[in-house]
Amino acid sequence: MSNRIVQFLRKRDLIFVKELGQGACGKTVILHDDVIDEDFVCKKYAPFHDSLRSELFENFVREIKLLHVLNHQNVVRVFNYYLYPEKLTGYILMELVIGRDIEEYLILKPEKANEIFIQTIEGFQHLEKNEILHRDIRPQNILVSEEGVVKIIDFGFGKLIAASVDFDKSISLNWWCEPPMDFSTQTYDYTTEVYFIGKLFEKIIIEAGIEQFAYKSLLMRMCASDPSSRIESFGKALQEILAEKFSEIDFSNAELIAYRGFAIDLSNIISKIENETKYYNDVQDIQIKLEDAYRKVMLEDAFPANTIVIRCFLNGAYYFSNRTFMEVANLKRFIELLRSCSKEKKNIILSNIFSRLDAIPRYDEKPNYDDIPF
Repeated sequence: MSNRIVQFLRKRDLIFVKELGQGACGKTVILHDDVIDEDFVCKKYAPFHDSLRSELFENFVREIKLLHVLNHQNVVRVFNYYLYPEKLTGYILMELVIGRDIEEYLILKPEKANEIFIQTIEGFQHLEKNEILHRDIRPQNILVSEEGVVKIIDFGFGKLIAASVDFDKSISLNWWCEPPMDFSTQTYDYTTEVYFIGKLFEKIIIEAGIEQFAYKSLLMRMCASDPSSRIESFGKALQEILAEKFSEIDFSNAELIAYRGFAIDLSNIISKIENETKYYNDVQDIQIKLEDAYRKVMLEDAFPANTIVIRCFLNGAYYFSNRTFMEVANLKRFIELLRSCSKEKKNIILSNIFSRLDAIPRYDEKPNYDDIPF
């Protein structure tokens, strides 16, 4: 029964509206669905160099798989795909974004620079979390809708359709700004993408004469050519932005006590964190896990939080002290704080938790002392 094929009675026919452009990857058009009265962008896989059609088809299929895991308001949404392996072609049906590219938008609305910057960081942090590199960061690939919503487009498809077969080398060609030092070691990773987003905003801010930009210090570290001086990820950049907002948003005294009681307990329990350990950053999921942990200890005064709470935040190896306990009352108050907060407040709280965890010593190999390893 599980292998039964479901056959649909008819395929939907879409109405051609207009052509948007022809590039190295193929043709892009707008199609209309008259049943739901919506327009979509459709990209056809058809490399400009026909000799690459067979070689790059697997890349096209792989990118479809990547696109389907993305679900974020600042990343263009993919609705469907159609593959024709026997003809080595296919189509991706995506959200139509009506607006301007980020450079044009901010020249017209420079007062929106801070808001657009945060949205862009959030969108790229989502790509980073899903282990997807954009590889072609330029104004034309970051759109802003008429409603002021950033939409990252054209990632992972056009970049793989290169005139050069050696794609890894082609990423260092024809950049619109000075390449970072990363390229001297043939490195392109998330830190490199941080650099290009930083340079993009630096360029726009200078050309548009934007003076009231709130994140100049962060932007300067994003633009550092030397990766050792650069902020390492979009996650870290977003964490800094949210941490700065902690003082701007009104937290009551009771909310601050609830946060600090839990945060101090948590940071006291963890003694070392392995360098490769990541943070869980879905605040709703963390809240659910904490509530489950609370149900297991709610009748106690205190409990060793070595795994039950730490694992709500850390995805990887760490060391904890067997001499430190967490008060159940602090866990309860923190959960009640999360329940009562807006999404923005929750993100700020989580960012401040991560800032505390960042201050905990890191290690590469198992340290030789008496703490208990996870």
